Amino acid sequence: MIRERLNGSEILFRVVLSVLCAIIFLSIIYPLYFIVIASISDSTLVSTGKVLFMPKNISFFGYNQIFQDDRIWNGYRNTVFYTLAGTFVNLLITLPAAYVLSRREFRARRLIMVVFVITMFFNGGLIPTYLLMKDLHLTNTMWMFILPFCVNVFYLIIARTFFESSLPSELYEAAAIDGCSHFGFFVRIALPLSKALISVIGLYYLVGHWNDFFTGLIYIRDNKLQPLQIVLRDILLSNQVFQNGAGTGGAAGGYAQKYADQIKYGVIIVSTLPILVIYPFLQKYFEKGVLIGSVKG
Repeated sequence: MIRERLNGSEILFRVVLSVLCAIIFLSIIYPLYFIVIASISDSTLVSTGKVLFMPKNISFFGYNQIFQDDRIWNGYRNTVFYTLAGTFVNLLITLPAAYVLSRREFRARRLIMVVFVITMFFNGGLIPTYLLMKDLHLTNTMWMFILPFCVNVFYLIIARTFFESSLPSELYEAAAIDGCSHFGFFVRIALPLSKALISVIGLYYLVGHWNDFFTGLIYIRDNKLQPLQIVLRDILLSNQVFQNGAGTGGAAGGYAQKYADQIKYGVIIVSTLPILVIYPFLQKYFEKGVLIGSVKG
């Protein structure tokens, strides 16, 4: 085996590159690690900067307080339903629309795309949108998280570009000779060849639904329908009130002060952990997915 002989400048370049990559990696991973150790450390030590690399005075009081709250489980159940159902509806509408708009024989596609693109720059505003949702009887219902805004135009453009560049016209012509319709071609050929596209766009939609805070804040009044993000917000606000000693006296305030950061950082872990768990299983599709629409040579 012949080893590549490196000169001094090449070795220096690789060393500098390795150091820079290590610094970037540590700058990304350390905040996540700090949140984990801070969520089980004494809040006083965290706030005074004495918790840097190892947890101190380990306590799981914050997690106990979070998971003993019935609102957490109700919020989780709502958010999981909104996320799965919303992502399904997003893909159900986005992918067929993108396929139709990618077909050159569809003459109205350019005009329709112009209409779609206009919505990226202009919208009706918050108050008219709220009045419209109210007239449609969608406010304070679970459908508010699923049906409105079910197509993201940016993701639609990405999907259309993928179908145009990755599915050659000869493929459809061969299928048409065998009697395959556009619908059959889309279901049997286009979708199986679009796993990277579906995974990337699906994950983006999923994360958007999981982190959706604004919809519950503006359009939902029933606490039983609130998503996890609103529930966690209420817990943080309640914790902040007691942290300041309000409501039940200074003893309660001091007690809450001791565990305030545990609850705060615990909330961050609870809200982000499911997405962090799902991502590694879809990561293998991202190498292909991030190249969708790019110039290939």
